[in-house]
Amino acid sequence: MARLPAGVRFLVSFSRDQWYRAFIFALTFLLYASFHLSRKPISIVKGELHKPCAVGDEPEPRFSGPSSSTRHGPLHQLPDNDTGTDCGWAPFDKANYPQLLGALDYAFLCAYAAGMYLSGIIGERLPIRYYLTFGMLASGAFTALFGLGYFYNIHSLGFYVVTQIINGLVQTTGWPSVVTCLSNWFGKGRRGLIMGIWNSHTSVGNILGSLIAGYWVSTCWGLSFVVPGAIVAAMGIVCFLFLIELSENGTNRFRLLKQVPHSTNNGPLDPEMQCLLLADGKSPLYPSHIVVLPGDGGSAMAAISFTGALRIPGVIEFSLCLLFAKLVSYTFLFWLPLYITSVDHLDAKEAGELSTLFDVGGIFGGILAGVISDRLEKRASTCGLMLLLAGPTLYVFSSVSRMGMEATIAMLLLSGALVSGPYALITTAVSADLGTHKSLKGNSHALSTVTAIIDGTGSVGAALGPLLAGLISPSGWSNVFYMLMFADACALLFLIRLIHKEMSCPGPAAGNQAP
Repeated sequence: MARLPAGVRFLVSFSRDQWYRAFIFALTFLLYASFHLSRKPISIVKGELHKPCAVGDEPEPRFSGPSSSTRHGPLHQLPDNDTGTDCGWAPFDKANYPQLLGALDYAFLCAYAAGMYLSGIIGERLPIRYYLTFGMLASGAFTALFGLGYFYNIHSLGFYVVTQIINGLVQTTGWPSVVTCLSNWFGKGRRGLIMGIWNSHTSVGNILGSLIAGYWVSTCWGLSFVVPGAIVAAMGIVCFLFLIELSENGTNRFRLLKQVPHSTNNGPLDPEMQCLLLADGKSPLYPSHIVVLPGDGGSAMAAISFTGALRIPGVIEFSLCLLFAKLVSYTFLFWLPLYITSVDHLDAKEAGELSTLFDVGGIFGGILAGVISDRLEKRASTCGLMLLLAGPTLYVFSSVSRMGMEATIAMLLLSGALVSGPYALITTAVSADLGTHKSLKGNSHALSTVTAIIDGTGSVGAALGPLLAGLISPSGWSNVFYMLMFADACALLFLIRLIHKEMSCPGPAAGNQAP
């Protein structure tokens, strides 16, 4: 009998459980990438919502620092009407456009930060599949609604702000859900590496969002929102059809109405395999043999309270660190294309495409942070080292980015790696470690709540960053970079105690010790 081809032997060498893990890894990666895909268009479209004014064929000089006072001259005394002008799309065609565009970012991010705390508590008590599906469908609808303002000629600032607020609220369903789901499937071993690779969905989503939005930004910017909105909604349907939530310890949120065998001839079943309705690594129990419903309390694990989650050692420190780390990251996310437009004199599409290099650097930064923290078993120290290097890198970026395209490309990659590395590590591996911390006693689970607290606090910084950039940028982009360097130093400051403890007491990573 002929041997099976090498490819087939490779495929069958993995157990059913391993295939399920790989599938959930890929599915949650795509689900959250689509969330970020829908957040990126606003930064790309900013250059189209406000464009340099022109008199005849003479374009207005681009904004590049303190000379911005010229914006208040006759070129900007625009007629008050309800249509777009040579300066962009009303109401963003006025001289105070940085504040108006900043208001859009602030509306989304404030709603996201406020809603995240509540979302984690709700998500801890609801089936993830339903909760995440609702969030993705609603997010797709409101992302597309923003773009419909172009087709229906809407020029009301209130319309765009309210749309951003609601979209920010519904998008809070995403992060606690996907982190909890992935953490349930993967244990602590090599969690930094696994989640570092997985967290590249943020950068992949940003890159795809930039490319999709940039394709239509100069011709029909409404499609820059409608198309990403449709993609998010479609992924919501995929989530409903395919997402499998594996609860903590295998039976966390479920009870079995018909008996599941707990052992086979090969020994006891792994709890995760029971949750997958598998009798062993090869033979499934058919769905007709078993019914799985949400647990009614009996053996189900109780969701932790908000204050209980705050008492987990390390939650407060990492939350405050993330506040400043996300302030830096989201300032780049929302303002980088406009900055590139200003210093390199590129159009909105070219600036959007170039800005994706920051996210490319972020992919490598997240993976590198995960690998180092796994090897050293020191999450806080890894974050601290990257934050320490990020400050000088931001200063160099602000100095050399005006020297030419080559310098801009190099610094975009390096800055992306150092800025995104700590952010990625805290929101993934650290959150998962703390959500299963050894101080959790009894039958309590805290993954969703802890993740929401950490990311919600970080989102406060994400809201402040773009707002401060909008307020500071008229005085010069150099001042924006000084603000980012100060925020980076603050992030490092909040980790000093945890770093000191890791250095003095070598041992397990953040989630397994009491910092």
